[in-house]
Amino acid sequence: MLKNITKVILLFTFISNAQQVTKTTDLVEWINPLMGTDSSYELSNGNTYPSIALPWGMNAWTPQTGNNGNGWQYTYAAKKIRGFKQTHQPSPWMNDYGPFSVMPMVGKETVDEEERASWFSHKSETVKPYYYSVYLADYDVTTEITPTERAAAFKFTFPKTDSAFVAIDAFDRGSYIKIIPSENKIIGYSSRYSRGKLNNFKNYFVIVFDTPFVTSSLWNDKTKVATFELSGGHISSLVNFKIKNKNTVVNAKIASSFISFEQAEINLKEIGSDDFETVKQKAKKTWNTTLEKIQVEGGSIDQIRTFYSTLYRTLFFPMKMYEIDASGNIVHYSPYSGKTMPGYRFAGTGFWDTFRALYPFLNLMYPSINKEMQEGLLNDYKEGGWLPEWSSPSYSDIMIGNNSASVVADAYVKGIKGYDINTLYDALLHGANNEGPQATGRKGVAFYNKLGYVPYDVDINESAARTLEYAYDDFAISRLAKLLNRPQEEIDLYEKRSLNYKHLFDSETKLMRGKNKDGSFQKPFNPLKWGDAFTEGNSWHYTWSVFHDIEGLSQLMGGHKEFVTMLDSVFTMAPKFDASYYGSTIHEIREMQIANMGQYAHGNQPIQHMIYLYNYAGQPWKTQYWIREVMERMYKPTPDGYCGDEDNGQTSAWYVFSALGFYPVCPATNEYVLGTPLFKKVTLQLENGKTFTIEAPNNSTENKYVQKIKRNGKEFKTNWISHEDILNGGSFHFIMNKTPNTTRGTTPEAFPFSLSTTKQ
Repeated sequence: MLKNITKVILLFTFISNAQQVTKTTDLVEWINPLMGTDSSYELSNGNTYPSIALPWGMNAWTPQTGNNGNGWQYTYAAKKIRGFKQTHQPSPWMNDYGPFSVMPMVGKETVDEEERASWFSHKSETVKPYYYSVYLADYDVTTEITPTERAAAFKFTFPKTDSAFVAIDAFDRGSYIKIIPSENKIIGYSSRYSRGKLNNFKNYFVIVFDTPFVTSSLWNDKTKVATFELSGGHISSLVNFKIKNKNTVVNAKIASSFISFEQAEINLKEIGSDDFETVKQKAKKTWNTTLEKIQVEGGSIDQIRTFYSTLYRTLFFPMKMYEIDASGNIVHYSPYSGKTMPGYRFAGTGFWDTFRALYPFLNLMYPSINKEMQEGLLNDYKEGGWLPEWSSPSYSDIMIGNNSASVVADAYVKGIKGYDINTLYDALLHGANNEGPQATGRKGVAFYNKLGYVPYDVDINESAARTLEYAYDDFAISRLAKLLNRPQEEIDLYEKRSLNYKHLFDSETKLMRGKNKDGSFQKPFNPLKWGDAFTEGNSWHYTWSVFHDIEGLSQLMGGHKEFVTMLDSVFTMAPKFDASYYGSTIHEIREMQIANMGQYAHGNQPIQHMIYLYNYAGQPWKTQYWIREVMERMYKPTPDGYCGDEDNGQTSAWYVFSALGFYPVCPATNEYVLGTPLFKKVTLQLENGKTFTIEAPNNSTENKYVQKIKRNGKEFKTNWISHEDILNGGSFHFIMNKTPNTTRGTTPEAFPFSLSTTKQ
């Protein structure tokens, strides 16, 4: 009997995975916001939280299972919820800024986060991008949330009771709350933040209930204070309602502002007189309108769910940090001066992660929002003196590189215009030639500009990784310089510097290696050692970080045959590692070790493009094979659905691009390198009004290899497609097969851009 049951389960699983979806509608309903939430400090399956928000909204809301200040604010394995938190957190490693929470209770007059926590079950939890609902078992209360960009509507459904409470927690590190019973209103602010230095920072909030308070109280930490207004280290409040009938709903409207209480009231008008259901339907419509830019057909149920769940993750960061004042002007809080300034601003992203695929994705599918982001970067430079490399929400001293150069250059190369690009270019030159505060500019720039690399032995950590990224960033600057008709000697300078990667190539190991100030290589050298000369990776991961000159790297290795052998070795080597630099096995190492893909570490960014590099050496079918392996094994629409940190849309953007059949290996060029499409049909609705259709009618799990491609009916022979080809609209038709075509894309004429062989 058990054997038969097992067969039925296996058959059902096969049918679920294999059943083809011929038409997708109501796209937001395919999303699982819990994808990636089954994570911990030791092992990341995404390190995400369910974000109840609008695309690029200023605020998000999430159920809070972790204690206040814990970056793991929601984990799937948790059993209790202690609040519903407004959050701006990009990742648990960066933590949050301006958080506050609300929590309904029955029978407990407490604001203590441990005492107020309630048991819950995922069986009684509904999680959608535009709506969240959960039953709080300890209180017989259901909480519902639906968002706008800067506000949210709440519904609390209580049992019959005289002791219904809602706690408002403004968190520690400086907070304030005022209760206004005559208006059923609470105002307050949270000044908590985790990274950088913020001037005059406050997240002002206003909460308006539709039900009068019976009683109310304020608390300084755990001490109740008899007053209606209180400031201190950790301020909370408690309001009490008398509920006469079971299933009575108490509604609340909540808005916030980084500028003032008055602006928070203006932001509350995003809800206005709308009831909860109206706000919910508007939020759902916004999501569907945004998602409908990409319509996929002809995939399994799990593939469709995974695609739209990853697309959802690409549409949050960086978050809007600008607001619209009473006169309709776009304004923002400046963390540099603490003042209200005109114009756009965004926050909550690290360019080390997101320059690779997230920003190129925005440039392709949502260029208008990235135009706003570019204007925001311009304001960062004008107000703070530097472009950010990690903004959360100001400059944050973490990670390496000067990858703002890529973010700025790629936007302009891809045709986004209408902002002061010349001042942004000045900002790139400033960052490229100076070392700034909080990881801005370039650490070790004096060495880099003099020697052509950052030395290993001058007390600058991760020196080889810095050199490789600076070289690529110089390439990005040179491409933008050409478009802006800068002096030829300036263009030549940065193009020459972009070849600095060659200084670190060790011909003995055919890998990148730290180099000392005197020109000798670091000794001893273990290519499997994580950190040290590299950033969250080893030499086998970082050697491929020559995005702009893969042909040059290939020739250093001895030619295409040896290059392919080195690529193959990444997958065939055992996942051995040396973690001594960190003193323990960091989660990124563990995620590589358990993936059963050798040294390939898809859970972190440095190597994510490497699979596509077979296209530069005449063996594109290996790219096609490994893309499908990663997509099928490393992504699932489940709480453990990622194979490492999702990282502000980057790891999701890899999946989205790869599902389309191409990937931006080298941002700041106009090329996308081909892979293998996942679906039978994808329709891109471009912002210019044109439609680009990707067709692979005989696509399947077995038919993963590209046999032939036609562009608008004509044979397409290269291993890349241009940005302009896509923007012009039309069809891109793949004929797939279960066996590789070992003749297509094998000659240099088909290879993508490399600086050593191509002049654009």
